[in-house]
Formats: sequence, structure tokens, C-alpha cells
Amino acid sequence: MDSEDESPFGYDAYRRTCASHTVLEMLASKWVYLVVCALRKGRLRNGELARKLEGITPKMLTQTLRVLERDGLVRREIFPVIPPRVEYELTELGQNLAGLLNQIRSWSEQHAPDIKEARARATGENEGDWAA
Repeated sequence: MDSEDESPFGYDAYRRTCASHTVLEMLASKWVYLVVCALRKGRLRNGELARKLEGITPKMLTQTLRVLERDGLVRREIFPVIPPRVEYELTELGQNLAGLLNQIRSWSEQHAPDIKEARARATGENEGDWAA
């Protein structure tokens, strides 16, 4: 292993059996990114999250929130009122992650045109290969 890749935490994500793979798999979900970023500024109810995250199904939102709660990134609070009110907020660990994910989200928004252009060029080049 290269010295620059050595982890001070005793984990090595490049190893097939490393436990950090489960964390990387969880983070690979676009909905995890977007839910964490949406909660960065404070508590939200399920309906508020659903409206903010266009295209997420109720089932996917519920599954994502459950995963984030299980992993200690989100805290769910149920208020004893009728009808029941549930709010979600990031834990300290979730807030820590949110800063990093927000930077990645911002980068993707900033560079979406560049990537779109590169994809168009690649598609055009590949079509030329077929014609030859």
C-alpha cells in the first residue's frame, strides 16, 4: 500500500474485506447525499423532505431515512400529537458528513455542463467509430 493511502484508523477501503465498504455502499446512493444535504440546515418533516427532493418516492424516502437513522447520521423525533408529527435532523456525525457531501453536491452542480459536454463528445466519437 502507498504511504499516502495509509489510514490512521486501521481500515483500508482498497481491501476486499474492509468493513468500510458498507459505509461506501451507503454513501453511493444519490438519495443519501440529497437527504443529508437537505437536513443540513435543520429539522424537517417527512413531507417537507419529499417536496424538497423532487422525484423521490415515499418508499425510497422512508428507506433512506431508516438507513441514515440506523447508521447514526439522522435522529427521528416523534411528537405525541394527533395526527402524529415526526421530524428528522442530522446527528453530530451526520452534520460532520453533511459538510463533505455538500461540497460534492456543489461540485456536481458546478461541473454538470462540463460533464454533459464530455458525454456528448464521447457519444459523437463513438458514433464515428461505427460508421468507419
